[in-house]
Amino acid sequence: MSLLRKLPQVNALLESTEASALAKSHGRELVTEALRGVIDGLRAQIKSGENGITEEAVTAPAILARAAAVLEGASRPGLRRVINATGIILHTGLGRAVLPKAALDALVAENRGYNLLEVDLETAERAHRERHVAKLVERLTGAPAATVVNNNAAATMLCLAALAAGKEVIVSRGQLVEIGGAFRVPDVMKMSGCKMVEVGTTNKTRISDYEKAITPETALLMRVHRSNFAVVGFVEEPSLEELVALAKKHSLRVMDDIGSGALLDVAKYGIAPEPMIAASVALGADLACISGDKLLGGPQAGMIAGKLEAVALCRRHPLFRAVRPDKLQLVALEATLRLYLDPDTVEDHVPTLRMMKASVVEIEKRATVMARALVKAKIDAEVLDEESQIGGGSTPGQNLKTKVVAVDPGSAGADALIVKLRLGETPVFARVHKGRVLLDPRTMQEGEDEEAVAALVKAMKS
Repeated sequence: MSLLRKLPQVNALLESTEASALAKSHGRELVTEALRGVIDGLRAQIKSGENGITEEAVTAPAILARAAAVLEGASRPGLRRVINATGIILHTGLGRAVLPKAALDALVAENRGYNLLEVDLETAERAHRERHVAKLVERLTGAPAATVVNNNAAATMLCLAALAAGKEVIVSRGQLVEIGGAFRVPDVMKMSGCKMVEVGTTNKTRISDYEKAITPETALLMRVHRSNFAVVGFVEEPSLEELVALAKKHSLRVMDDIGSGALLDVAKYGIAPEPMIAASVALGADLACISGDKLLGGPQAGMIAGKLEAVALCRRHPLFRAVRPDKLQLVALEATLRLYLDPDTVEDHVPTLRMMKASVVEIEKRATVMARALVKAKIDAEVLDEESQIGGGSTPGQNLKTKVVAVDPGSAGADALIVKLRLGETPVFARVHKGRVLLDPRTMQEGEDEEAVAALVKAMKS
């Protein structure tokens, strides 16, 4: 217990030169709190009889150093950059789509002061905040009208509330999906004030099932893209063309909830085709909606495109204000959509598309350089065949061939190594397979290969 008596008083430590320097950066209150926390922790360890507490650990310099480390860690942004070496392109936990440089530049350039969020430059009168982005969505989809909300879940809820509140909405039982966060189609229907009418079976729904379910209370036929799972084998469901034709016959509307849908054909990357919003618009859907931060590769947003009257109903609905996007989303989305105006170069400028497009040969070259650097640092590493995932609740079961750097973690074990990587100065997220740590260059951005190698060397040597 002699160590307890050697613990310095907080007030005495606050008078030190080191504490004064910390106070200039963090404020006296936070410094006091950090010092008290360190001392309380040491006191608890000593009383518990825990081994490893030395006389040096209870000295003023040691305590001040630990408090400085605590303050430095607390001052780091919670949402900070990480290196994604998992091979999951749209990693929901790590922020989904990596923003294009054009979007990042626009966020800085257009938000240094005020901007034209809701003012028309010509008339100086109030205008719709999403008008600039809406025009781009219209141009890229061929839709007569468009609008933008906070995310696609909000878009789905708004469309249902605006077009079918108090009425029936017919949907296939096989499309009653659940996305992340227990967001389920039946619950969305209920919250939107609609009455859900499910037809068909899990694997087979025919257009006749929809027609038989139509009543005077029916307002909408809804199609939901199963973006995060697939039904294969003995399956059948009506096409959007059939739904549109049936809706016209009975003076109803059609809504196409595409979710992770794209603005260009992703089949060129060797994965199954994903629905494109332009196709839905062309086939006559009254409203179609997609996410901004999935296959499109932009910021979180929900884009709604369709017929003039249907979009106008969405914009006039009271829910619209509650789910509208903020200026940061709009600036980043506008910059991203502008890249799609040039289909010949968009893949080079949108990281999500660039990562999907990357060839195995290109990835192998990067992986080989990384592995050689690790071997040079006396770390057992080699390049292996693996698969990357698109992720983000899209392209279910569709993976991309890749090459990974496989690292032998040594006696510490793979689980301990990935924790060290994750807790490093720049967190590195990797995956474990058969006792080895795998790093996939496909999802690592420019300059991050070297960072990841350095982080791994540091983690292995510590």
